[in-house]
Amino acid sequence: MYCSDIPAPSFLIFSSSVPYLLYYSHIPATAVSLLLGFFVYFQNRYLIGRILFGIAGVFALWSFLDLIVWTNINTEIITIAWSFFGLLYSLLYILSLYFVYVFLDGKDISSGKKSIMGLLLLPVVIFSWSTYNIAGFDLDKCEVIEGPIFTNYYYFLGLFLFVWIIAVTINRYKKADKEFRKQILFLIIGMGLFLFSFFVSGYLASHLDNFELEQYGLFGMTVFMAFLAYLIVRFKTFHVKLLGAQALVASLIILIGSELLLRTSGDRILPIFTFLLSILFGFFLIRSVKNEVKRKEELQDVTGKLEVANIELKKMDNIKSEFISIASHQLRTPLGTLKGYISMAKGGDFGEVSSQMSEALDKMKVLDDRLLQLVENLLDLSKMESGKIEYDFKKSKIEDILKELSNAFVFSAKDKGLYLHFLYPKKSLPEIEMDGGKIREVASNLIDNALKYSKEGGVTVKLEVNNNKARVIVSDSGIGIPSQEMPNLFSKFSRGNDKSRLTVSGTGLGLYVAKNMIEAHHGKIWAESDGAGKGSRFIFEIPFTQPTIPTT
Repeated sequence: MYCSDIPAPSFLIFSSSVPYLLYYSHIPATAVSLLLGFFVYFQNRYLIGRILFGIAGVFALWSFLDLIVWTNINTEIITIAWSFFGLLYSLLYILSLYFVYVFLDGKDISSGKKSIMGLLLLPVVIFSWSTYNIAGFDLDKCEVIEGPIFTNYYYFLGLFLFVWIIAVTINRYKKADKEFRKQILFLIIGMGLFLFSFFVSGYLASHLDNFELEQYGLFGMTVFMAFLAYLIVRFKTFHVKLLGAQALVASLIILIGSELLLRTSGDRILPIFTFLLSILFGFFLIRSVKNEVKRKEELQDVTGKLEVANIELKKMDNIKSEFISIASHQLRTPLGTLKGYISMAKGGDFGEVSSQMSEALDKMKVLDDRLLQLVENLLDLSKMESGKIEYDFKKSKIEDILKELSNAFVFSAKDKGLYLHFLYPKKSLPEIEMDGGKIREVASNLIDNALKYSKEGGVTVKLEVNNNKARVIVSDSGIGIPSQEMPNLFSKFSRGNDKSRLTVSGTGLGLYVAKNMIEAHHGKIWAESDGAGKGSRFIFEIPFTQPTIPTT
């Protein structure tokens, strides 16, 4: 069945018998919403980008069907298109609420909220193609006769969801920081203008039976897109690049400006208003872009200065490393000689040694050993930082290294009244491709620290196999490690916050050096502790099979 006295449209939606405002209200708003939705979606595939693309798609489909209803004379086509309005209208508001939640909270909504939205939409899905939605057809006006009960439902639903959006926004606005409040304000003004104008124009058109009023509500979408474009440029919203927002503004002005130039003066009131509004938003966007470019240039200038400063710092760092290396080499020789003289004096080579003299020589030896260890650590550090540290990888047994250390530390433990236990696996471990000297230095450092920080009890050194790796665990009954000190334990010159707990002689280099050496063996090192005063465990692992052997 066809309506009388109305010419058929061309290409389904183009007709000379409809008011000009119809195309001006539908086409630019649809084009701009799809342009921004498409652009954001392909630059931000996260949830918020998909929801925005969904809003643009639903709005575009609603606009297309509305053009069909306005221009067609086939009653079946009009009825089919009209039956989708309630569903698309409701879906548009639900997606807008979903969008606001994700924008404000930065995450997906709960399944409970999704269920509520689904239940609100369910009556629309069920009754859209029933007489509750379409009661009949008026051939004289060539339009559908809406079912009053169901029409009221989806307009009520739109108003309810609009109030929900406002309530959620106000709640989040109160809790947000100053910068995010600005973003919320721009979003809710743009979306609020669109949803409110869309609701009011649709409701009045339906209840006053004057569907020309409905066209005015579509201009709100253009305003909403302009606010989103400003958010993109000003606040980097959706992580979209600036160039896309500038392109959007240019497209917006061209679309509306073209429509303005094609019409007579009597048709220009709304286009002039929208055109001026677009220019206003364009001005703010372009100003934001200029500010961004200015900040970028300033950042590049600062970056250039930092690069120059970094080069100078590297030069100074190399000089420092070279100085440490030279100084350490110069110190190592006299300290080694001093150690020899102490040993000779203690052995009576220079005459009889009294008990008091023997005690003094023991203290001198301890201090000399500490200085030698410091020198070794400084040498290792300077080599690491200059990339000149060398590793002599050979197949060796880690048990042999630990047995040597057992003999070296047994008397030191006895002197302090501590036990020192070494535990080995029943089956001998295979040889490992490693630098025995470096592994000995790491294990020695850990055992020495364990004895140093244990006042009673003792130290247990355990060797075991774990996932094709040799694992060494050095456990002590000492002062323990507070949890807040764990993250920086292996950092350079890190000694913890409570200096009263620590030995004065520590430098904070031993663990840093040990970490670098173990990582050079493709292994790892870490510490565990139940807290202050509860002892600690230092553990390192070395794989039996190493993929590559570092040479420096």
